[in-house]
Amino acid sequence: MNDYKLIKLGAKIELAKNEFFYYCNLKAPDFYKRNRRYLVELCNELQKFYEGNDNVLIINEPPRHGKSRTAGLFVEWVLGKNQNEKIMTGSYNETLSTMFSKNVRNSIQEEKADKYKPVFSDVFPGVKIKRGDGAMNLWSLEGGYNNYLATSPTGTATGFGASLLIIDDLIKSSLEANNAAVLEKHWEWFTNTMLSRLEEGGKIIVIMTRWHSEDLAGRVLEWCKAKNKKYKHISMKAIVDNDKHQMLCSEVLSYESAMDKKSVMGADIFSANYQQEPIDLKGKLYSRFKTYTTLPVDEKGNSLFTGIYSYSDTADEGLDYLCNLIYGVYNKEAYILDVIYTQEPMEVTEDLVAKALYEFEVSRALIESNNGGKGFARSVERILKDKYKSNKTRIKWFHQSQNKVARILSNSTWVMDHIYYPKNWRDKWPEYYEAMNKYQREGKNAHDDAPDATTGIAENIGKKGLRTF
Repeated sequence: MNDYKLIKLGAKIELAKNEFFYYCNLKAPDFYKRNRRYLVELCNELQKFYEGNDNVLIINEPPRHGKSRTAGLFVEWVLGKNQNEKIMTGSYNETLSTMFSKNVRNSIQEEKADKYKPVFSDVFPGVKIKRGDGAMNLWSLEGGYNNYLATSPTGTATGFGASLLIIDDLIKSSLEANNAAVLEKHWEWFTNTMLSRLEEGGKIIVIMTRWHSEDLAGRVLEWCKAKNKKYKHISMKAIVDNDKHQMLCSEVLSYESAMDKKSVMGADIFSANYQQEPIDLKGKLYSRFKTYTTLPVDEKGNSLFTGIYSYSDTADEGLDYLCNLIYGVYNKEAYILDVIYTQEPMEVTEDLVAKALYEFEVSRALIESNNGGKGFARSVERILKDKYKSNKTRIKWFHQSQNKVARILSNSTWVMDHIYYPKNWRDKWPEYYEAMNKYQREGKNAHDDAPDATTGIAENIGKKGLRTF
């Protein structure tokens, strides 16, 4: 019987050498069960990433589902496979990063005490921590040099090069998630410190619960898209199907327990923690936008627009944006043709707007006259006549006295149902796109200039109060 157990253990050890999931199953069989499909998928994706051509892997997973534990086992397995790897991990603070490092180091060093209990050296014999080079957060393997460093945004990475970066859960609370300064510091740490340590051909893994659209996972995703990085994004929700009460793993978190947590922490924080829905996007005002690939024309290719108009919300204060929207109207729906969304001073934006009105042959331009808008409108009108020799555009200014937030909220459905944007509007006007997509129904918004100007279109076409033409 005992010999059979050893034979069975030997077979598992052979599997663990080449299959990362089976290494996890060997080390922690009570947690890494083969029927926990999400863990099998997670381990397989990590191995596929390590052995494949992707540069970046982003993993979003609910709390207590084993993401940090799996990351630690992954470091062990990678170093067992290749003693020349140089791995740097970054965690929330020095305490957590040191704990992560210590657990990996201790696992590699663990001596066999029970012949039936597998240890690291059973799978990777001969791989050992270098004597005299085994500090808790910086250590080497025999035959290697500086194989592992654990750090944090407050730690140091000076003098260490890495072939694999692993960043694990930098945000620990909703207060941090909603703190723009903290999120920016995380991004600066990633770009200025961690990336500077990455060796040519190195790989990056970001593992975290999703909190905010501009948390590190979100920023890295956008960075990958912008730089055409080869990346893989794995996003796992605790509740797979709310109607059927289907969970990612009911043994780890049951539906009843999830509802208990939701009632205590609130729907927005629960959605971020367990459903990978960023707090700022969960409460956003505009849930959808319509797009177009071609403009409305008749069978001969002639435009069907009944008019081309412009609405401009001038910058009230130094940090506000000027938002000028040019749109064509067909069947009482607006097709956005051009957007100027900028913090440039009025002496710059006056000419920008005048040029756009001329080029798009705008027939009527409406400009809010609050806080200098009247002077702006007169300057645009003068530039059109003097520089572009045009009197085609009729410019009108007016004072907006209605409550801005109430106007934006009450017209939001019309905006979503009747305003069309070019299919590539995210690339054409990224700042405007972001301002529209992140505007919150409740709470503080840094800027409301984009929704305000867009609401002006709804008020004019939708006949919901403002009619100046």
